[in-house]
Amino acid sequence: MDAALQRLVRQRAGGRCEYCRLPQAASGVPFEIDHIIAHHHRGRTAAGNLADACIYCNGYKGPNISGLDPATAKLTPLFNPRRHKWSYHFRYEGGELVGRTAIGRTTVEVLRINLPNLVALREILMEDGLF
Repeated sequence: MDAALQRLVRQRAGGRCEYCRLPQAASGVPFEIDHIIAHHHRGRTAAGNLADACIYCNGYKGPNISGLDPATAKLTPLFNPRRHKWSYHFRYEGGELVGRTAIGRTTVEVLRINLPNLVALREILMEDGLF
């Protein structure tokens, strides 16, 4: 991936993970550029298929493009930052990310966004006005 494409992806994300909204400045590890639709599923390395993601979200997402909605057990696509509006699918309640839709719930579950250590980190960042 060339440097110009990497810059575009990072600038578009505004310094935040496009899945959980963790600020890059609060992460000790550089964010990774995620293929929303993985190469594994014939996803392209193009701006419309790339997202800036924290190491946690990208690591748990892996090549997944769907999962089972924890409320209905139906196969549901994951959140796509290029096609979906974040605030429609998610909201924060304290440090916990809540899925407002099947896509939101499934994404929170598959990406394990509410692991206790991550919720605690977000709560600290919120208290300090950094999140």
